[in-house]
Amino acid sequence: MKKVAVLMGSDSDLPVVERVVSKLAEFGAACELRVLSAHRTPSEAAQFSQKARGRGFGVIIAAAGKAAHLAGAIAANTTLPVIGIPLKSSALDGLDALLSTVQMPSGIPVATVAIDGAENAALLALSILSVSDRALAAKLAASRKAAAERVLEKDRAISEKFRA
Repeated sequence: MKKVAVLMGSDSDLPVVERVVSKLAEFGAACELRVLSAHRTPSEAAQFSQKARGRGFGVIIAAAGKAAHLAGAIAANTTLPVIGIPLKSSALDGLDALLSTVQMPSGIPVATVAIDGAENAALLALSILSVSDRALAAKLAASRKAAAERVLEKDRAISEKFRA
């Protein structure tokens, strides 16, 4: 299975990014975690993304808050799929980061999940990798089935408790 690169613009983003790492580990996916800034380390961010495919990565997740240009800067330098996680900040509760991440120019796509949407970013990365990995696809299908069963069990309990 290809690796997942997990990038964050600042180490202050780690509490959200750790949830990405945990979800990837749950499915046995290897990842590399880095702090790279679109604004403070633009050369290093560009070099990382340009070399990522050759280093065995299959997808890149980039988490950033405020101006949140990291995912776009990474996507501009690779044809690997890039998933952006806009992070909540004190200024605009993450709306600034969401708009910065989702409003990419034509030709440079960035898949964007919800503000602080770490788990969905990991699951989307796993879904992308599962295109060429049947075992991973089976794990994802089993996870979805288990989630559906949990909801149906809650439905049964509520229906029974409030039966007319």
